[in-house]
Amino acid sequence: MQVKQILALGAAALLAGAGYLIFGLNPDPLPDDIASGNGRIEAVQIDIATKTAGRVAEILVREGDLVQPGDHVATIDTASLQARYLAAKADIASAESDVAAARASIAEANARLVLAEQELKRATRLVERGHAAQEALDIRISQRDAAIANVAAAEATLLSRERDVDAANASAAAIKTDIDDATLVAPTVGRVLYRLAEPGEVLASGGKVLTLVDLSDIYMEVFLPLAQAHRASFGAEARIMLDIFDFFVPATVSFVSPESQFTPKEVETRSEREKLMFRVKVRVPEELVLAHIDKVKTGVRGVAYIRLAPQPEEDASPWPEFLRKPPPDADQTAVGGN
Repeated sequence: MQVKQILALGAAALLAGAGYLIFGLNPDPLPDDIASGNGRIEAVQIDIATKTAGRVAEILVREGDLVQPGDHVATIDTASLQARYLAAKADIASAESDVAAARASIAEANARLVLAEQELKRATRLVERGHAAQEALDIRISQRDAAIANVAAAEATLLSRERDVDAANASAAAIKTDIDDATLVAPTVGRVLYRLAEPGEVLASGGKVLTLVDLSDIYMEVFLPLAQAHRASFGAEARIMLDIFDFFVPATVSFVSPESQFTPKEVETRSEREKLMFRVKVRVPEELVLAHIDKVKTGVRGVAYIRLAPQPEEDASPWPEFLRKPPPDADQTAVGGN
């Protein structure tokens, strides 16, 4: 009898322990219109790289530094680009001189045309009065036609010279853009994750200098089964419970994958179809992230809870009690009600 009592007590203890794990960690069972999934806080990583090959002149930030959009973070040496830019400016001046010469040629050709037309008129009158031979008139006609052709050629030359100026300006603008791009700036608010180069190193075109964590887009990805994923919609309310906090972090659904994960391409049986999992992304509001920018860390694990579309003729369920404690300094109107 004592052995049976001991076994009975042991079984009761195991059931109590299991009950604590099931209900103690998650005291409120989730209603049908709230789904959950495990994940971790993530952010997009951005590589800051050189546009053209060159030597790193300076790097102004270190790993862990917080940068704002437009902050100057590094510089690539531009000595060779500056020399090319001066040469391009000289080409512009030369092309503009050619334009001036082409305009002078047009003026000269027009003057010759005027003279040829005047001589043609005089020759015509002389021939009509019988004081000159027809041959003299033919010569004047030929000279007038040649003058017209010279004017057309001079105008075509001017057009070509003007295009040369445009090409020289475009070349100089491209070099100037490369010079401007040698000053590397942060594209968004973020934290320096890796410093991949040091001053003095020569990098190829596209060489990476820094890697930033984009803190303007903080999110968690979870996977939901088909039965829940088809009820998750863009913009739906979500709440994130991180392992290190006892309050929820407000979020919204920003992406629901149109394709399933973890399954064969062709699913034949119902049991296999029930294993379909869809990736869902919940995003933390940017204003909340920026308000606590110094505390934001990626890789922190937790659970995302997503409000699903209620079934027909059903009202939305309230959030369970353990999901009702907002961040300590959060605006109640911003994080939503119960």
